[in-house]
Amino acid sequence: MYLTETRANSRFQWIQPVRQARSQETLERLLDSAEALIENKGFDDVTVADIAARAGFSVGAVYSRFHDKIGVLHCLQDRFVEEAHLTTDVTLDPDRWDGAGIDEIVGELVAFLVQIYREGGGVLRELLVHTRSEPQMVERKERLAAHVSDRLCALLLPRAERIRHPDPATAVAFGLRFVLATLEQAILFGEGGIHGIPASDEKLAAELTRAFLGYLGVEGWPATAS
Repeated sequence: MYLTETRANSRFQWIQPVRQARSQETLERLLDSAEALIENKGFDDVTVADIAARAGFSVGAVYSRFHDKIGVLHCLQDRFVEEAHLTTDVTLDPDRWDGAGIDEIVGELVAFLVQIYREGGGVLRELLVHTRSEPQMVERKERLAAHVSDRLCALLLPRAERIRHPDPATAVAFGLRFVLATLEQAILFGEGGIHGIPASDEKLAAELTRAFLGYLGVEGWPATAS
C-alpha cells in the first residue's frame, strides 16, 4: 500500500520493510500489479493474465509463486498485515508521543486511518469481502486488530487519569473497533453522506474523533466544534 504524504506535523506515516532479494522484488512487482488492478477493477474482474501483463512477466511466472488467484489475495493481505504491524509499532511507540494528550493522539490516529481506508479502499474492500470465506484471512485480520488495540492501550492507559470510563482498557479496544467498523461502512462500502455519515473525510475524521473521545469520557469531550 502506498499513501500520499500525510498531514503536516503528523506523527503517523505508512512504513514498509526493506526488501532487497531479487526473487522478493519479482514478488513485489506482481503484488503491486495485482493491487493496482484490484483497486481499479475489483478482484473478480482481474485475471492472472492481467496481473502478469501489467507486471511485465509471463502467466507462468505468476503461477510459479501463487497456486491460484485467491493465493494472490492471501499474499496481498500478508503484505498489508506485515506493513501495518510495522507501522503500528513505530507510530504508536510511546516515546514518539512524549507530552502528547489523549485528544491529540486519538485525533491524529483517526485522521490517519481515514487516509488509509480512502487511499487503499478498493483493495481493503476486496480483502474484507473475501476474508469472510477464508479462515486464514480472518485469523490474520483479527491478529492485526488485536495488535493495534494492544499498542494503542499501551499508549493511552498511562494517561488514564483523563479517562472517565469505568473500564479504560475495554473502552480503548471497543472505541477502536467502533472507528474501524464505521470506516468500513462509510468508505469501503461507499455509504459516506447517507445514514448520518459525513460525506467529507475531514468531517468524518472529526466526528469519529469526537465520538471516540466522548466514549472514553475524556474531559472536555464531546466538543462542540471541529
